Amino acid sequence: MYRALIVDDEPLARKRIRRMLSGESDMTVVGECADGLSAVSAINDLSPDLVFLDVQMPEMNGLEVIRAISPRRLPALVFVTAYDAYALQAFEAEALDYLLKPFDPIRFRETLQRVRRRLAGPGGDELSEQIRQLASRFSAEPKYLQRLVVKTGDRVLLLNVGEVDWLEAAGNYVCVHAGKQSHIVRDSLGHLESCLDPGHFARIHRSTVVNLDRIRELRPHWHGDYKIILQSGQVLQLSRRHREALTDKLGIQGPLA
Repeated sequence: MYRALIVDDEPLARKRIRRMLSGESDMTVVGECADGLSAVSAINDLSPDLVFLDVQMPEMNGLEVIRAISPRRLPALVFVTAYDAYALQAFEAEALDYLLKPFDPIRFRETLQRVRRRLAGPGGDELSEQIRQLASRFSAEPKYLQRLVVKTGDRVLLLNVGEVDWLEAAGNYVCVHAGKQSHIVRDSLGHLESCLDPGHFARIHRSTVVNLDRIRELRPHWHGDYKIILQSGQVLQLSRRHREALTDKLGIQGPLA
C-alpha cells in the first residue's frame, strides 16, 4: 500500500486528487496540506511514499518545499501546476511526473502507473538527487514566464507572453488579450503579474496589466487621469496610483502634467 500526501492551496484541487485516488486499491491518502510550511512538516512527520505537490503556492512554493526536505526523506513526487509552461518543459526534460490543472483522468492514471514503476524499482536515490538539482536550478536561475498555457475544451494553446497586449482581472480568472483574440486563464491577476517580467509588463489599474511594448500613446483624460492607447487602437485607463511607476518604466522624464 502506497501512502500519499496531497499539497495544494486550492481546496477543490485537493478534493479532486483525493477523489481520483479513492479508486486506486494500492493508494491511501495520509494527509492534506494547503501551504508549503505545512507540507514540510507533514513530509517529515508522516514519511509518505508519494506527494502530489502544487508548484505555485503563496509564501513557500513547491520547489522551496523540496529544498527544505532532507534528501533521505524526499518521497516520490508528482508536480501539480496550472499553467507554468517553463516548469512543464523542465519537468519533461528531467522525465519527472507532473499534472496540469484541471486534471485529466486518463493523464492521472498514466502518471500513477509511472509512479508505481518508480516506487517498485531501483534508482530512488538517483531520482531524489535529480529532483533536488531541478529545484536548485529554478532557485539559481529565476526566469519569468515565457508562455501561457490556455486550455480551451480539449485543446491546449501555448501563447508566448510577448504576443499579449494586456491582461484584465475577471473574478477568479484573468482575461488575456492578444491581438484580436481573448483567452481565459484560471489564475489571479496578482499572481500572474508576479510571474511576468516587470521590464515588459506593468500594472496600470487595479484590474489591468499592460505589455509596455504595446503602448503607442499616453493621452490626458480628466482629473489627472490618462488614457493609454495601444498599437492596436485599444484604449485603457491609467489610474493616478500607477502613473508614476509606469512613466518610470517607460523612461519618461518629469511629470506628465
